Amino acid sequence: DCLCGSDASLLVVGGAGSLYVNPEHTACVSDGPDFPDIFKPLAGAMAKALGELREREDVRWTYISPAGDFQADGERTGSYILGGEELTLNERGESIISYADYAIAMMDEIENGSHIRKRISVVRK
Repeated sequence: DCLCGSDASLLVVGGAGSLYVNPEHTACVSDGPDFPDIFKPLAGAMAKALGELREREDVRWTYISPAGDFQADGERTGSYILGGEELTLNERGESIISYADYAIAMMDEIENGSHIRKRISVVRK
């Protein structure tokens, strides 16, 4: 392990595949019939990494998942909705975020550090 000591902090860029799609937290995005098979191994690995982080007490971590539609060339709006463990939809019923708005959310979390040892998610307003 390269992480040690109580002052170690980590912001992990996760995926949307491990976000829950029900309030009971028994089904994930990657369990759905429309989730591409090619991404299932990656989603499984990211879910495993999140599980391992949850067991750590020696690291200040935050795991941030993007919306289901993560757009490299998407519009930078400068605003986002902060979600948690479940796939969040905006008022238009979309789960979408641009790389630019995701980066803003990351920087906000780095500056504020208000979600230590938690997974958060972000979606465009």
